Amino acid sequence: MNAQPYDMLITGGTVMLDDGLAKQDIALRGGKIATILEPGTSVSATRVLDISGKHLLPGIIDVHFHVRAPSHPERGTVNSETRAAAAGGVTTIFEMPISNPCCNSSEVLVSRRDHFAAEAVVNFALFGAPGALDSKGIEDMLAAGAVAFKIFTTASPPNRDAEFLGLALPGEMEQYEALRLVAKSGSLLVVHAESEPMMHHYMEKELAAGHTDADAHVNSRPSIVEAVAIAKILTMARSVGARIHIAHVTSKEALDVVRAFQAIGTDVSAETCPHYLLFTNDDVARVGVDAKINPPIRTAADREALWAGIADGTLSMVTTDHAPFSRRDKENAKGDMLAAPPGSPGIEFLLPMMLDAAARGKLDLKAAIDLITSNGAARFGIYPQKGAIREGSDADLVVVDLDRETVVDPAKLFTAARECAGLFAGQTYKGAVDTTIVGGKVVFEGGDVVGKPGTGEFLHPRNLMRA
Repeated sequence: MNAQPYDMLITGGTVMLDDGLAKQDIALRGGKIATILEPGTSVSATRVLDISGKHLLPGIIDVHFHVRAPSHPERGTVNSETRAAAAGGVTTIFEMPISNPCCNSSEVLVSRRDHFAAEAVVNFALFGAPGALDSKGIEDMLAAGAVAFKIFTTASPPNRDAEFLGLALPGEMEQYEALRLVAKSGSLLVVHAESEPMMHHYMEKELAAGHTDADAHVNSRPSIVEAVAIAKILTMARSVGARIHIAHVTSKEALDVVRAFQAIGTDVSAETCPHYLLFTNDDVARVGVDAKINPPIRTAADREALWAGIADGTLSMVTTDHAPFSRRDKENAKGDMLAAPPGSPGIEFLLPMMLDAAARGKLDLKAAIDLITSNGAARFGIYPQKGAIREGSDADLVVVDLDRETVVDPAKLFTAARECAGLFAGQTYKGAVDTTIVGGKVVFEGGDVVGKPGTGEFLHPRNLMRA
């Protein structure tokens, strides 16, 4: 019997360890996994959580998340969107640098860190934008805790220059300099890759023809736009030795480019998202502006190619690209897919969707969970503190019930963008989130978020342990 009780003992469940599933008990103390015990081991604990018949997984890590707070609170706040994360079993989110002002300096990053720290229910990391394209600015952001950097190879959207200053780099020499400086820093660069000149060409064709439907959107950003941008950025990355992560791969054409560069030893990883794995442009046409996402949702053939890319390891992560908008934002462009704001809420569907994929035999359960936990943690340098159930790792955990179903009812979602969840509305997934634990504290149980603002901690990569 322990002299000092553990904070929590999780007992009776099937646990996903590094080498697979096992019946184990897990004891937590001080926000960490203190020890892994044989089932039924007699220990003292302040709270015993019996999860018999359920599975205990590492907490989900979403490395592609947007809330844009504190601007546009009507679209969602740090609190509302991290509550949604907790409900989805997500214990850590990586916030992209689109904000007003853009997160392109250490000063902005510190301001956003402090804002998130006061409101977040789950853990958070912050991306930086390369900003003024100078070494000192990049090093200052890393010292302040930037987990990595992000660029768009496209221009700023209309009337959003402040949000994209130092983030939107449509020029090749700007991109090359960002690659060079980030490579010099040793950090990772995430790229939203679409060719600005080609996209401009195709967009002008659709506008000139007066097209505004779902086909207009996908035709304004065909897969060649994505593939060419990836090929260019990876060619430049090889020249300067940059480490690259390609965001939201959507097409077979783009996937083939990533696969080819990986085959010649390029240091590149890539992700896709649930909406590209589940839906096609036919669904976009059915749903309308709620399904407007950049890059676009494409064909059934592209969808199957992405699953094949997961199977062969070309795509090592599945992320949400959670991007909440208000109902008013979407309705203002109703019927005009080219003018509608791009984005959909997705943080509450990531884990259920992957559990369902495993239940349907798309991939095994361990592989499904690695795609949304350890793979991202390892690539971004926070593994095994995050993304693993090991002694000494953070007690970020999620209990799931593989026998229950998740039925997406927008009215019951926690995201402030619930009225814009039309793409996922009515979907049914085999598997459901039961309990979410962040730093040893229960933040979601019994169908409700019980975590308090400020529960989540800021991830400063230079302070984390390594494997």
